[in-house]
Amino acid sequence: MIKRLRPLGILLASVLTFALAISAVPAQALDKLAPSAIPTVFQSLSNSKFLSDPSMILVDAKTGEVVFERNANEGRKPASVIKLLSATAVLSYIDAQTVFNTNIYAGVDPGTVVIDGQYDPWISMIHSQAEKMGRTSLPRLGFNTMSKYEEVTGKKPKRLKILYTGLFPQDLANYQAFLRKRGVRTTAERITPDEAVLKAADPLVLSVSPTLETMVKWTTLWSDNVLAERLARLAAVTSGESFSAKGIEATFHTVLNTFGIDPDKIEATDGSGLSRQNRVTAKVIADLLLKIRNDPKYASIYAGLPIGGVSGTLQNRFLTTAPQAVGLVRAKTGTLSGTISLAGYVDSEDRQYVFVAIADKIPRRYSASERARDTLDRILGKIAAPIFPELIPVITPVPTI
Repeated sequence: MIKRLRPLGILLASVLTFALAISAVPAQALDKLAPSAIPTVFQSLSNSKFLSDPSMILVDAKTGEVVFERNANEGRKPASVIKLLSATAVLSYIDAQTVFNTNIYAGVDPGTVVIDGQYDPWISMIHSQAEKMGRTSLPRLGFNTMSKYEEVTGKKPKRLKILYTGLFPQDLANYQAFLRKRGVRTTAERITPDEAVLKAADPLVLSVSPTLETMVKWTTLWSDNVLAERLARLAAVTSGESFSAKGIEATFHTVLNTFGIDPDKIEATDGSGLSRQNRVTAKVIADLLLKIRNDPKYASIYAGLPIGGVSGTLQNRFLTTAPQAVGLVRAKTGTLSGTISLAGYVDSEDRQYVFVAIADKIPRRYSASERARDTLDRILGKIAAPIFPELIPVITPVPTI
C-alpha cells in the first residue's frame, strides 16, 4: 500500500490532534498498571470476544523477562508484521547507505540496448509519484531510452533487443509494455553484469535510487507491499538464495538463526504479508524486536515504525481508544481479512516493553477488524505512560474565526 507524502497542513493538523488528545487525558488516566498486575489484567483483556483467542506476548525490553504471553509459540498468520523480517533480512546483507543504480546504454551491437541494473527496489510506474519521492520512474527510463537512442544513432527505434541484468521481472515487463505502446517492438535476453559492461556503448539513462535506509523507513511507516516484497527478494538473492518465495523463506531462517532465534515454525511465501500461507510466532517476532532494538545496523527499522496517533499507519490509532498511549507506541501494523496484528514497542515511564499481538481468527468483516484494533489499542493503553507525565502541556485550542 503506497501513500503519498502528507502536505504541511495535514501534518500540522496531526500534531494539533496529538496535543489535544494528550491534553484531554485526565490525570488518573495516566496511571498505569504495576508490572506485577500486568499478567492478570492482560489475561482478562485478551479474553475479549473481539480478539478471538489471539497470540500475544509482552517482554521487558531491558531484562528480556516475559511479562505476559498467550499462545505465543503458535504459528499464526502475521499479515504485514512479516515486513519486520523483510526489513531485517535486507539490512543483514546490504548496508543501509547503499544506493542502487539502473543505467541504460545503446548497445555495441546495432538494434540493442543494455540495462545494467542493481535490482533497484524503488522503481515506480508513476512518474509524478517518482518525482515527489525521489524514485526512479519507468516512464522516464522509457522516454529517455527512445529519445536518447535516436539522438545517438540517428534513427527512431522500431525494434530493440534488450540485454539486461539486475532488473526485477515486473520492471522488465513494464518497460517492454511502455515501449510497445509507443511503437517499439522488443525482445529481451538476460546477461551477466560482466557481459553488460562489454556490450554497453553510449549512455542513454543514468539513474540512482535513494538509500536503502530511506526505503526501509518508508516500508515500515506506510506498509508498502510492493517494496517489502522486493526488499525480501533482494535479501534472498544477495544472500545466495534463489530469487523466489523459497529463497525468501530460506533467508528468513538464516537471519533468525544468526540471531540465535529458532526459526522452525516460520513459514514464508512472500515478504509483504499478503499471503495467508505465511506463519510466524509472536515469540519469534518479539525475540527479533529485542535483538535489533539497539543495534545501529537496524536503526532504520525502529526509526521508520509508525507512532501511535502521530504517523504512518498508526496516525489515526489511539486518539480516542487510548489517548494516554498517543506518542508512546511504535509498531508495525498488519491487516488481512480475518487478521489484525501489531508488533513493536510501548513506553511505560522508565521502561520499554516489546509486544506482539496477532488476532487471526476474527470474522472477515471490516467491523470485526475495527473492534479488534480498538481492543488492542486499549490493552496497550493500560501500560503506556510517559516518563514525566506532569510535564505534558495542557493546550487550549485556538478558537476559529
